[in-house]
Amino acid sequence: MESTLNDDIEDLTFSEDLRKRIASNLKNHPTIVSDRVDLRKAAVAIAIAPLENGQSGFILTRRGKNLQTHSHQYALPGGKIDDGETQEETVLREVQEEIGIQAESDAIVGYLDDYITRSGFLITPIVLWVPDIQNLRPEPGEVDKIFIIGFNELFRPDSPRWVEIPESDKLVLQLPLRNRLIHAPTAALIYQFREIGIQGNLLRTDHIEEPVWAWK
Repeated sequence: MESTLNDDIEDLTFSEDLRKRIASNLKNHPTIVSDRVDLRKAAVAIAIAPLENGQSGFILTRRGKNLQTHSHQYALPGGKIDDGETQEETVLREVQEEIGIQAESDAIVGYLDDYITRSGFLITPIVLWVPDIQNLRPEPGEVDKIFIIGFNELFRPDSPRWVEIPESDKLVLQLPLRNRLIHAPTAALIYQFREIGIQGNLLRTDHIEEPVWAWK
């Protein structure tokens, strides 16, 4: 299940060439879309942003401490799809509300597979290209902190980690990012983006388990 950064894509500079490469990789991936109507629908953004050194990264948040569910957990920007909203409208609204990023529909680079969580959500991951992060700021109460994680962190020799648990025959995924461990569902979406968006490999996420504490 592990892979390393291919020699021909070592350049992760935030550039139009990288955007085109990621868009092409996502377009060539036959995305799985769920038609289940018994689940609560949500959409999240894998928002690609520039680092200060000119390299590329993605935006990760830590949820607010006082939220009713999954408080203080690491998450991608996004949330529940409101009645009458499309998943794209949800993502663009949520990135503005949660992290202050104003993005239009032309920021959408592509999509990853829908992911069904143990807690009853159907999550649609949408990849965004966000070159302007001057107004990046956490929404008080909803977001405790914002991180921009360099793509190079996704290719560490200790990543990914797979853990057995007695409650499931699937393996729990852990992604070491800086000095933290990120778990599914967030880790599953990031890992699939690494494989498909950056490397152009085919990877599904239905084999990836969440830790038991995330099931509620």
